[in-house]
Amino acid sequence: MSTLQAIAYKTVKKGPMKPVFCANVSLLRGVENDVFGRPSKRQVTVMSIEQWKTACQEINVDLDWLTRRANLLIDGHEFSAADVGKTISIGEHVSLVITGETDPCAKMEIAQPGLEQALSPHWRGGVTCKVVTEGLIQTEDPVVIA
Repeated sequence: MSTLQAIAYKTVKKGPMKPVFCANVSLLRGVENDVFGRPSKRQVTVMSIEQWKTACQEINVDLDWLTRRANLLIDGHEFSAADVGKTISIGEHVSLVITGETDPCAKMEIAQPGLEQALSPHWRGGVTCKVVTEGLIQTEDPVVIA
């Protein structure tokens, strides 16, 4: 079984990521306080710790996951194209539908040379999601992808 390892949001574009222990996830705001939480196919971003570590190992660095600027970090699953349309259930209430791949951007290259390219293959950059069911999430919540 997978677990929710970390939660973060940013209050302004290009602003710093703010890690939190728990957060409300809503249909209208995504992860509470996140600047990009409005309803869209990219309402919440989710990344796999295993894929993040693989990308970092490829370029020989040990970077904090917040460098990726994703909202949620999970363990125990590696994302792929086969996951589009699946539901990520977190804790007792929250469910997200996977809408696509989170494409790495130039911000990754600015953060660390080579990172954008290291995140590009095999969906290492994570996935975009839309909120289906809202509620409170916290680190260590169980995560089921089906």
